[in-house]
Amino acid sequence: MSQIDKKLAELGITLPTPAKPVANYVGWVRTGNLVYTAGQVTLKDGKLEYQGKVGKDFTTEEAAKAARLCAINIVSQLKDACGGNLDKVKRIVKLVGFVNGVPEFTEHPKVVNGASDLMVEIFGDKGKHARSAVGSGSLPLNVAVEVEAIAEVE
Repeated sequence: MSQIDKKLAELGITLPTPAKPVANYVGWVRTGNLVYTAGQVTLKDGKLEYQGKVGKDFTTEEAAKAARLCAINIVSQLKDACGGNLDKVKRIVKLVGFVNGVPEFTEHPKVVNGASDLMVEIFGDKGKHARSAVGSGSLPLNVAVEVEAIAEVE
C-alpha cells in the first residue's frame, strides 16, 4: 500500500473508479511529467450531487463540500494516470475551480478551498498549488462546482 493510500485510509476516503468521459475527451492526459485532468464534477457513487446554484441552492460551506468531492474525483483520475500508485505524484501544480453561483455571489475562493484543503490533507506540502477560482453563469448538468488539476508526476 502506497503512503498516499495509507493517508487516504486515515482520512476515511475511498476513491471511486475514475469517471468515464461522456463526450469526445479523456479523463486525463499526460505530457512529459505533467498530468492534466479533465474537469471533475460532483459525482458520487455514479450519481450527481450538489446540482444547483451557490448562493441560492447551496451555502458557501455546502459548496466547499462539493469542491472537496470534485477533488476526490481528481485524485481518482491521478491514481489512474499513475498506474495505481499515488506516491508518484510529485506536486499538485494547479487547480482551477468553477463555481456555478448566482450573479451576486463573490465567495468563489472559499468554495474552491474545499478542493485545495483536501489536496494538502492528502499530499502535504506536495499538495500546495497555484489556483484560480472562477464564477460561472452555469455549469454542465447544473452542478454547483467543477474542478480540474495539473499535477507533476514521476
